[in-house]
Amino acid sequence: MLRTASWGGLEVIRARAIRLGILALLVAAALATDPTAGAMAARYPWRGDLAVTAPLATRVPAPAGFQRVAAEPESFAEWLRGLPLKPDATPVRLYDGQPKRNQDNHVAVIDIDTGPRDLQQCADAVMRLRAEYLLGAGRARDIAFNDTEGKRHPFQGGAGDYKGFRRYMDRIFAYAGSYSLEREMAPAPLGDMRIGDVFIKGGFPGHAVLVVDMAASRTTGEKRFLLMQSYMPAEDMHVLKNPKSADGTPWYAMPAQGQELVTPEWIFPAGMLRRFRN
Repeated sequence: MLRTASWGGLEVIRARAIRLGILALLVAAALATDPTAGAMAARYPWRGDLAVTAPLATRVPAPAGFQRVAAEPESFAEWLRGLPLKPDATPVRLYDGQPKRNQDNHVAVIDIDTGPRDLQQCADAVMRLRAEYLLGAGRARDIAFNDTEGKRHPFQGGAGDYKGFRRYMDRIFAYAGSYSLEREMAPAPLGDMRIGDVFIKGGFPGHAVLVVDMAASRTTGEKRFLLMQSYMPAEDMHVLKNPKSADGTPWYAMPAQGQELVTPEWIFPAGMLRRFRN
């Protein structure tokens, strides 16, 4: 039987519509008065409309006597430097929500989801950030990774298909890893290290850490860098401490030629620096 709404019901519907209209206007006004909010929604898609209030570049200062190296606007380097961080003293949690047993290896936790399954591990986190950057930069067609057999798997969706993008990334996490990622990246000379390069040792297991920022001495030009990792089992992405630092700084000194890189949970032999080809 067809029913008509009562006058009181119509008033309730009208009031709700008015409230929704006001909310839409407030959101539009916020985006207009804060131009970074809309930009961040596009550049860091997983955050929706949330602005980045605590980016890496403001939360982790450069070492004394150093300044951050220049980064091209809209580049992967600039994007990594703007990664949102969770509040100070946030613990690293595993994919199931449990705190990681060792909480002594990080200085900051990146504000990005890990997912509910044990998938987004070390190399997976590197691929996730690279793909998120490409998606936010309008370069969805450039998103592609090899599986462990060397087969290329491009993302078939577009910038507006974030759910499809996350499903794609979960499939990549299941069939790719440090073994495949090391082989599809280009070797990079240590003396030409750039933000966005990766120290990676492919294997079963292997490991990968991402260079998320760099700084140079104002007087000598000496370079230092910050590293990000996830690990096994899948856990929050986090900025690593430097276990060899005497003053507690998370910044790493450039290894000498032929010298290994010591991180809290992995030691990388010399010659393990790689760079994305696209």
